[in-house]
Amino acid sequence: MTRVALAFSGGLDTTVCVPLLEEEYGYDDVIGVTVDVGQPAEEFDEAEETAEALGLEHYVVDAREEFAQLCLESVRANATYQGYPLGTALARPVIAEAILEVAKEQDCTGIAHGCTGKGNDQLRFEAVWRSSDLEVIAPVRELGLTREWEKEYAAEKDLPVQGGSGGDWSIDTNIWSRSVEGDKLEDPNYVPPTEIYEWTDDPSDETEEIEITFENGYPVAVDGQEYEPVELIEHLNELAGGYGVGRTDMMEDRMLGLKVRENYEHPGATTLLNAHEALEGLVLTQEERQFKQQIDQQWSQKGYEGLIDAPLVSALESFIDETQKRVTGTVTIRFEGGQARPVARDSKFAAYSAEHASFDTETVGKIKQEDATGVAKYHGFQRRLANEAIAANAEDEEVELATDGSGSSEDEE
Repeated sequence: MTRVALAFSGGLDTTVCVPLLEEEYGYDDVIGVTVDVGQPAEEFDEAEETAEALGLEHYVVDAREEFAQLCLESVRANATYQGYPLGTALARPVIAEAILEVAKEQDCTGIAHGCTGKGNDQLRFEAVWRSSDLEVIAPVRELGLTREWEKEYAAEKDLPVQGGSGGDWSIDTNIWSRSVEGDKLEDPNYVPPTEIYEWTDDPSDETEEIEITFENGYPVAVDGQEYEPVELIEHLNELAGGYGVGRTDMMEDRMLGLKVRENYEHPGATTLLNAHEALEGLVLTQEERQFKQQIDQQWSQKGYEGLIDAPLVSALESFIDETQKRVTGTVTIRFEGGQARPVARDSKFAAYSAEHASFDTETVGKIKQEDATGVAKYHGFQRRLANEAIAANAEDEEVELATDGSGSSEDEE
């Protein structure tokens, strides 16, 4: 008997995939696998109900802790893509690994997803799965299905499909971010209604300050209260979301080259990323900060591509680990006007001296202010030489033009 494991959400795409895997691909048995990375409880209820109605053998895997740890690793790398925190991108490899493990345990010969051929997720899932010997199947992509066809097929087969969100938006949620896309949001000129947001309130005049504690680059406590990764992220999502922190409305460039309109909510992620970067600014040297920007950008790109296990990432993390040994301390964040703004930071590893930087002191340690005179004379010296040479040659060219008569004259005019 041939079996295939399907990444199953209970939505339209994955529901129609169940009979298609049997009818079009000849599998005797389909099992559904749902992976918990922090979705709302109602999504699991829908998946369970749909699986039961389909007579589908269904497995639920709790991967919240693993995913939360990866999210905190992304904080150490200041990971964003085109300005927003990576959420869906980081979750997909975690989900894919969990599904693959179930597929192997259940002696499956195939593994499938319901992604289209236009998005990023097909690449992220398959990057994990193609390292196995299982047949990788993508019915929606391979059969060229559209949402309208799927709805008609579901009605014809009397499949237990629920629209979800009134069928208006396509929503993906995990503990790190919530994305909303589709329908009218596909028009870049469409102003989204407030109803698309669930994690964030509209910004108000209210403010609040909190203190976040970091150890070796990892956030470990809020206002002195220690939290495990999952609880820490959930706590900050609720707290920062109440002040309208973490909304992104953007045009995103996907891996396949398509430009798409995306709306995101990420209050906890925004808060932690802002706080972490502020603490790095206090403890890292200028050279470290400049070079780490390159490291962080490469880590973020691999994270966006779903290739977080690439050898390059391991090498990048070696540098990140070394810098994070000193990223220990506290950062005070003020929530105001939809922002999570660092307003204070403290660390025993601070590469900073208030006395040296102060305008009220005459010296910088043993260095006197007049010692900077020589530096000031040399600063820009090469630029001055270059500009003098450029000006001199420009004058020579003007003289040459006037001499050979190639320039304009009053007679010619």
